[in-house]
Parts: sequence; structure tokens; C-alpha cells
Amino acid sequence: MSASPSASSHGSRTGVWLIGARGSVATTVVAGCAAVTAGLHAPTGMVTETPDFAGTGLPALASLVFGGHDTVDCPLPKRAEALAAGGVLPHGLPSAVGAELAAADREIRPGGPLPGDTRDEEELIAAFAADITDFARRSGAERTVVVNVASTEPAPTGGALPASSLYAAAALRAGCPYVNFTPSTGLHHPALAAPAGASGLPYAGRDGKTGQTLLRSVLGPMFAQRALAVRAWSGTNLLGGGDGAALADPAAAAAKNAGKERVLADTLGAPVEGEVHIDDVPALGDWKTAWDHIAFDGFLGARMILQTTWQGCDSSLAAPLVLDLARLAARAHQKGLSGPLGELGFFFKDPMGDGPSSLAEQYGELKRFAGRLSDDPGDGSPGDGSPGDGGGGGDAVGHGAGR
Repeated sequence: MSASPSASSHGSRTGVWLIGARGSVATTVVAGCAAVTAGLHAPTGMVTETPDFAGTGLPALASLVFGGHDTVDCPLPKRAEALAAGGVLPHGLPSAVGAELAAADREIRPGGPLPGDTRDEEELIAAFAADITDFARRSGAERTVVVNVASTEPAPTGGALPASSLYAAAALRAGCPYVNFTPSTGLHHPALAAPAGASGLPYAGRDGKTGQTLLRSVLGPMFAQRALAVRAWSGTNLLGGGDGAALADPAAAAAKNAGKERVLADTLGAPVEGEVHIDDVPALGDWKTAWDHIAFDGFLGARMILQTTWQGCDSSLAAPLVLDLARLAARAHQKGLSGPLGELGFFFKDPMGDGPSSLAEQYGELKRFAGRLSDDPGDGSPGDGSPGDGGGGGDAVGHGAGR
């Protein structure tokens, strides 16, 4: 395979620490990175491998090393075999990249808090941070990006930090850029606002935009720009696997749906009638179907309907974006950027920082951000940057279980 046009010229390693490291998404990330690096498959779905990101100095895929936290103990090679049997990974790929899967599996540490865990929040954060820094030392990673791909958790109801926020706090303590690919709280907890702001680290999130909401972020602006009045927008999601099981919890589903509804309100200019329903269908496994029913008015009040159906594999849609985000966050850290990376809103339902909600406008922001990451001083890059220069699914239910 020829060298990536966006690969960094430096030979250093970049760590990717996955929260939910034995889940479907994380397994697909590790196997997919190995497959693309070996030239076994094209980088389909990876935005950072397109010409718009040539010359941005992103870490090469071959330089990425993986580890993470999880509360389950199914080895990655075995998990990959199960995904191949379900049609998520190509037949034969788990054995072809078995060494890479085994290497990543050796770097996975127990997450938490597990039932009966007597450690307090400070002890858990310190333990998680030590796991991350030990991984960086062993792997020789120049920098490590922490990415949350664990199952969705309910929104917190008290002052205690939920598991996602414990991991986010550990990332800050370990000096690592942080990406929340889930709708879970993560760095959004009020108790972490001050530490995040003082950390000098870049961070991004939340809730990866991979299917139904991706389509909504395209269709919503279309109705607004064509002056068509949307009367109602309803949707249904059918999905299985750990993500389906986690979202069977009404509180977790509410956290997930908040981002979907926000995209519509932002792109249409106001909330509209209609809800999104999420149904757990275990037989679907890692596959999902999203259906939308849009009622709108045309000229002289003519009533019309648009219906869409999106069928896809959640892990295959998410994994390339996780690799994109890890590379972009690592490069932002290398350039000295800090704070919320609002320019990465293209990837998220509920992005941090201020920015547009239309996918086309978000992609424009992302391309301008790519220019800032470049080493070419003539392309709008801030040079080495300085702190404060930053802009802007699950296989088991429970804290740290992978999506």
C-alpha cells in the first residue's frame, strides 16, 4: 500500500486509548486500522484519507498503537471472530490481523466501577490515569488520545461523577486529548469544566453522527433553504447488539435522542412535532435500521411526505470516524491547540463549542481546520500554536462496556 498522503513524516508513535476497548466499535477500529495499514482494504469512510487532508501532518495509521479500558474480558481476537461471523468484518480478516488484535488486547485494563468496587472517585481517576500513562510509556507513544466508545449511560442525576466522566477526568490527569464519541456525559459534567479549561488540552465530542442524524443534518437545511414548512418529523430506530440493549433503558435512550432532536431544531430554526423511538431487536446484532417520516407543506399549503430508510452496520460506520478523530485530536495537540475543537462538529450530533449544524457548513469548517493543522505557513496554519488557540456499540451493558 502506498503511503497515506496525510501521514506524518515523523516516525513517532501515537497512542489511541479506547474506553469500551472490547466492544464492537473498538474491535472494528483496531482490525480496520491494521487492515488498511497492510493494504488489505481501502480506507473507505475515512475522511482524513481524502485529498482535502493531504499535507496536514496527521499521524500515519501505521504509527497508531491501541489500548484501553473495559469491564468485560472477551479477548479482541475472539470478539473479531464473532463480528466476522455476523458479517461486520470481512471473512478471514480476524486471522489476517490476529497479531495486531492480540497486541491491542494485551494493553486493555479493567474498567469500572464494577459492582462491589469500594474505590472512591479520586482513587478510580488516579488508577485509570496511571493505566493510560503506563501504556504510553510501554508503547513509546509520543502522545495518546483517549476516545470514549463505550455503551451509552443514562444522564447523571446527582453530584457523583458517572463512569464516562471518571474516564474523562483520567484523560485530563494523564495529559491526553479527549474525544467523546458517545452521548454519555464525559467532560460535560459541571465538575470537570474548570479542570478541562485549565488543562491546556484539546477535546471534542459528543455522540458520533453516523446514520439517521447524519441524514437529518443534510435534509434539515434542504427544507429550510427551499422554504418548505416542516410540520412533523418522526423517526424509529431498530438496532441490536450491546448498543440496542443499553438504549432499551429509557434514560439512556433519552440521552441519545437529545442530540437527534437538537440537530433538527438547529437546522430548521425551531423544534418540530415528532419523536424518535428506539427499539432493541437483539436478532439484528450490529446492524441497524433507521426510518424517518417527514410531513411538510409546499406551495399553497399542498401537504407532502418524505420517508427515508437508512440501513447500516453501526461499527463499520463508526470505526473510520474514530480513527479520523484520534488522528485529528493528536495533531491538534501536537500543534498546541487547546479547548473544545468546535471545528470537529462535522463528526458529532452534539458538538462542543459554537458552530453550524448543517453538514455542508460543518465540512467547510473541518477543511479550514485541516489548513490550520498543516505545517505550511501559507495555508492559514497558526504555526506551532499556543494554549487557548483551539476553536470553536456495546457488547455489554454497564460502565466501560464497549459499543
